[in-house]
Amino acid sequence: MKTWTRGTVATQPWLDSQGVYRQLSDAYVRSGWLTRIGRGAFIRAGENVDWTGALFALQKQLHLPVHVAAKTALELKGYGHYVPLGPDRMLGLFGAPGTRLPAWFLNYPWPVDVQYTTTHLFSNDEKLGLSEFEANSFSIECSTPERAIMELIHLLPKNAHFEDAQLAMESLTTLRPKLVQSLLANCKSVRVKRFFMWLAEYNQHKWVERLDVEKIDFGKGKRTLFKGGHFNKKYQITVPE
Repeated sequence: MKTWTRGTVATQPWLDSQGVYRQLSDAYVRSGWLTRIGRGAFIRAGENVDWTGALFALQKQLHLPVHVAAKTALELKGYGHYVPLGPDRMLGLFGAPGTRLPAWFLNYPWPVDVQYTTTHLFSNDEKLGLSEFEANSFSIECSTPERAIMELIHLLPKNAHFEDAQLAMESLTTLRPKLVQSLLANCKSVRVKRFFMWLAEYNQHKWVERLDVEKIDFGKGKRTLFKGGHFNKKYQITVPE
């Protein structure tokens, strides 16, 4: 109990590592020490745990390659024209292909709607552009603004709105050119790279001037992001009017 980080979920595999095997954890539930929130997941009896404490368990106990991404990461970092993440909001998570979230995490009534995307958006270093976000007495892995805006663009137009991407990019006046350069070099999506650059130039950000675009592979051929939009000749993409 002393080792268990307050405000977080304890999974059965982690409890096993502490010597609390399934039969004993069942006994703790019956004795009122633990509350089961799903198969293989528990919280301290009487303690309120939110989605951050559950994500902590996914990342630090189950070691799943899942992180806070896209619009949610921008919200947590204070970027964009958003209110803080609260009730009835969307929680954006990205995970590596083939990574499944436990049923207890998906089925528990968190006050957020979970939008989970599995993708291999960046090559070489999947940790590139990730950082720790302090949530109460613990930290969770979260995209930096540089990575989050590219993830948000990746969701366009089916699972995200152009207005969200534009409002977010408008506020990203202090992105780190070196990290942006590395992310663009490792990004596997041609349309994400092209739309990112178009959106950055549209907002006239100074950090764009410090990017070496000659070293970025923008692919060949035209890309249609938004049907019926305006065709941008420089990046060969269709963008909103």
